[in-house]
Amino acid sequence: MTQPPIIIWFRRDLRLSDLPMLAAAHETGRPIIPVFICDEEVAALGAAARWRLGLSIEIFSQSLLSMNSRLILRKGNSFDEIKKLIVETGAESVHWSRSYVPATQERDRLIKSGLKALGHSATSYEGHVLFEPWTVSTKEGGFYRVYTPFWRSVAQRAVPEPVPAPKALCAPAQWPQSDRLDDWALGGEMCCGAAVVRPYQAVGEAAAIGRLNRFLGGPIGPYKEARDFPEFDATSRLSENLTYGEVSPRMVWHAGQAALRSGFAGAEHFLKELVWREFAYHLCHHTPHILHRNWRAEWDAFPWRGDNEDAEKWRRGMTGEPFVDAAMREMYVTGTMHNRGRMIVASYLTKHLMTDWRVGLAWFAQCLTDWDPAANAMGWQWAAGSGPDASPYFRIFNPQGQAERFDQNKAYRHRFIAELSARPSAEAAAYFDAVPKKWQLDIATPYPDRLIDLAQGRERALAAYANRVTAPKVLF
Repeated sequence: MTQPPIIIWFRRDLRLSDLPMLAAAHETGRPIIPVFICDEEVAALGAAARWRLGLSIEIFSQSLLSMNSRLILRKGNSFDEIKKLIVETGAESVHWSRSYVPATQERDRLIKSGLKALGHSATSYEGHVLFEPWTVSTKEGGFYRVYTPFWRSVAQRAVPEPVPAPKALCAPAQWPQSDRLDDWALGGEMCCGAAVVRPYQAVGEAAAIGRLNRFLGGPIGPYKEARDFPEFDATSRLSENLTYGEVSPRMVWHAGQAALRSGFAGAEHFLKELVWREFAYHLCHHTPHILHRNWRAEWDAFPWRGDNEDAEKWRRGMTGEPFVDAAMREMYVTGTMHNRGRMIVASYLTKHLMTDWRVGLAWFAQCLTDWDPAANAMGWQWAAGSGPDASPYFRIFNPQGQAERFDQNKAYRHRFIAELSARPSAEAAAYFDAVPKKWQLDIATPYPDRLIDLAQGRERALAAYANRVTAPKVLF
């Protein structure tokens, strides 16, 4: 008799290699039914992330076809759809990779208990991190609140070697019905921006590994110094692929370790950046309020503004501060933003414009194709001063000084701001094609004057910081 199939529920793990849940199912020799469910969590994604997820699903579906398999697509409540699939296929087991965000963790707990109550097996496996948050603790048994000791605690830990992808998957005697990906319209809110951003995406497992190999072939050497200069192609750009699980963090870790043993100067710093992502999930697990509240409660009295007209100009890349605007426009043209740019635009919004970090966090969630809930929240709180390992509030990035230091020849600013050049580049002009039509911007739109004098903005922020305990909730 044919053994009952195993349902493999894919989420942020759209690859075939080094995937513990898939390896465990494959070892049983039983038929495997790969499934992706467009549930409430998918619907809640921002426009760019949801569109980019659709690209990943499409490529992953093609990969499965080459493995004598296919990806079954269903839309609705995850528990309901899994129960339907169990009835349709006779499956008795469901596997998935663990999540580390509170909302999805609770969803998974409810589904696991619900399936077990119905007599089915539900098993979760290591997910999209190197070190599961509860496995890293201080000598006192608590969690880490500061990055550097966290790094020291995991730097020498053994990380399992990546497991190769199966050569083929056992198919069920009959496949259940599947939705059509196009019917989900995951890219519906991207509109004309999709055509602009698409060439910059490296979608799928093969593209992710190619990106890693390119980085190892050169940029990893001078990475520590060169990564701060946005005009250079000096970073791995793997954040996009890690977001959708198109590459295993263990594969990236071991590649970085091999480069370190080979004497590449930037390899250790690259590994530290990978562990910074781990630290974000460590804190997300232990202090879940980091996703939506000030990590440091004393910042609750700080008089940040809510959304405002200045923040809208920031969103549009029309602040009159070229380095800030170039970074924002890079996001609209490419789907991502250089890390130096992220720090500058976040500091400018939260300090010079005195705007709540959650305004920026929500906009990044809407626009970034590499959006990651834990890293996005920790990054914004770091820049604002309210989070763990935060940049001290009095350390306010001066966008002009940053430009003079990290964009000396203005290459980055000219690359993305058409108004600064007599003959703007195609990328600079593409910004006007990518942004919403309701903004009514075109290449003939004059570049704006500065929203605020940088020195005045700094002094205003410092005064608010000094008076934050007694300051009213609304300053303006």
